[in-house]
Amino acid sequence: MFSFKVSTTLLLACSIIRAVDSTKKVTTCYNGDNVQRLSCDTGVIQVHSALYGRKDNETCSEEIPPNQLADTTCSLAGTTALVKTGCDGKRECELNPNTVRTSDPCRGISKYLQTIYSCFPAIHFATCEGSLANLQCDQGLQIRVYGADYGRRDTTTCIYKRPDAQVQNVLCSAPSPKVAERCNGKNNCIITASNSVFGDPCPGTYKYLEVAYICEYPTTNPEESL
Repeated sequence: MFSFKVSTTLLLACSIIRAVDSTKKVTTCYNGDNVQRLSCDTGVIQVHSALYGRKDNETCSEEIPPNQLADTTCSLAGTTALVKTGCDGKRECELNPNTVRTSDPCRGISKYLQTIYSCFPAIHFATCEGSLANLQCDQGLQIRVYGADYGRRDTTTCIYKRPDAQVQNVLCSAPSPKVAERCNGKNNCIITASNSVFGDPCPGTYKYLEVAYICEYPTTNPEESL
C-alpha cells in the first residue's frame, strides 16, 4: 500500500490569504440541458452563493414570453448548500440541470442557475484507490479540509496499468465529509482511499480520492483566554 504525503511550507499564511482570483459570477440559462461549469486556473473553488430560480426579468430573458419572467422572487431553497457540496475544493466542476432541479420553486417561470464563487489557495492532490493519503502541516498549524471527493472525473488520473474499462466512467463522483471529520484540527492525518472508507460510488471503476485543504493557525476561543 502506498502513502501520498504533502508538505505545506508555502502555506504558512493561508489563514490570511482570501482568494487567488477575484469573485466570479456564472449564470446558466436552464431552458434546455445546459451545463454550468466552474473552474480555477490556480487554487480551488469556494462557492459563496448559488441561486436556482429568478430574481429579475432581464437575466436569461431572450425569446422568453413575458409571463414566464413575471415572478422575480423565485428561488429554490438549499441550492447554495447543494452546489457547495458538489464543487467546493475542486479545481473544476460541472453542474447539469438534474443536479439542481430537485424541485420546481415556481411553475411556469423560466429559471436559471447563478453561482458566485472565488478561487482559494489550497493544497489539492489525488490519491489512487488502495493508497494512503497523508495530509500534513508544518509545526504549529492545523488542517482545514475544503473538499473531498471519491470517484473518477477524468481518464488521466491514476491509470497506470489499469484496463481501459476501469477508467472510462468519468461521471463517478461522491463528495464526502469523512476526510474533514477525521482530519480537521489535526497537524497531520492519514486516511485510506478505499471503498471500505467511502463506499463504492461506481462498481468496476478504478477510483481516486481528491482532497483540497489548507494549513492554518489554531483559532483561540475567547473564553479560554480569560
